[in-house]
Amino acid sequence: MAAIEETAVALANQSSDEFRQATDVLGKVGLTRYEARAYIALVARGVGDATSVATAAGIPRTSAYKVLESLAGKGYAQPTGGKPILFRPTPPLDVADSLKGAIQEVFEKLALLHRVVAEHGEPQLVYLLSEQEKVVAKIGDLLDQASRTFILTTPQVAELRDELGKKIQHAVKRGVQVTFITAPLQRVPEGVEYVPRENLRATEVLADGEHALLAAPGLDACGFTDNPILIAHLQQFLEVILEKGPDVVPS
Repeated sequence: MAAIEETAVALANQSSDEFRQATDVLGKVGLTRYEARAYIALVARGVGDATSVATAAGIPRTSAYKVLESLAGKGYAQPTGGKPILFRPTPPLDVADSLKGAIQEVFEKLALLHRVVAEHGEPQLVYLLSEQEKVVAKIGDLLDQASRTFILTTPQVAELRDELGKKIQHAVKRGVQVTFITAPLQRVPEGVEYVPRENLRATEVLADGEHALLAAPGLDACGFTDNPILIAHLQQFLEVILEKGPDVVPS
């Protein structure tokens, strides 16, 4: 037991092998290096503001608040209010359970895709991309192409909001109805309809009811399609989420 406790305590040491290993593992499940370091620091401290977490995690102070906001959007932390805003870590085992659920959900959808392909025998139903930069760029392409509606369901709204800010503004100006379905208490760009929903795991896009995209947790891979059979499945899923109607929240 003592050895296990010593190993756990070593996680708080930025120069330890345990800290580096934990950072690498968290990176594989969708956190950036700064986010991984900040989450470990939060767990070690129990609570912290941007300044204290930056020091404990060894990340730039200028990036710390944005990193903590992103962790909150991904379900790894919760803001507690006050000035300065304090953040508490989501219990690690709760995060692990959520990740297991996310992986299960993605593979269940892949199984559905596999079954649909087998039943209909249509080639090139889904096109695949890997690497986060390419996935985010593809979401941006779908946003640029949209002429009527663009629905984005994601637990990673902070990252996509910042990366796609100008494209979102242009779409709204073109008259596209842009809807974000994401965690409660998130900022969305002006003119975007906001539907708060808990426990979102995957990132999904439906543009004009004609183009769909499903991304893995961490946005490091995605599949996209214009096949009407698969789009119908996604549209039915989103209609269930939207049935209570969106709350409009300005940025």
